Amino acid sequence: MRKVRLSALKEGASEETPINLTPLIDVVFVVLIMFIIIAPMLELDRVQLASAAQRENKEMAVVQENSPLAIHVHEDNTIWINQRIVTEKELIQILKQAKRVYPQKIPQLFHDKKAQFGTYQTIKNAVEIAGFEQLDVILQPG
Repeated sequence: MRKVRLSALKEGASEETPINLTPLIDVVFVVLIMFIIIAPMLELDRVQLASAAQRENKEMAVVQENSPLAIHVHEDNTIWINQRIVTEKELIQILKQAKRVYPQKIPQLFHDKKAQFGTYQTIKNAVEIAGFEQLDVILQPG
């Protein structure tokens, strides 16, 4: 009786078919090779923010002529509009007034690269509250 059971177990074990992993391994290698080939070709765009300091540059002068609303954020996170320092509440009032006077103009933001991102968010919120739908962020080329 014992022999019968052992032989039955051996027969059941031999009936199981082994799993063929070759197609799975082939697909993994193809994907790996694709990543190895494509990764060096990918270029990350790096944007460098413009300095908030006033520079006499023809390109910058042309950009500033497009909007009477030039907002500058300096390294110390101070907000300047039309060459005077303002607070967040003053900025909202100035922008609301500018929206009535220049409804089609788009404010331009010159944000120093060393200033905090929170200052940008504050200005963006103020621009939206004032009713502007767009904000030009002026970047340093290169």
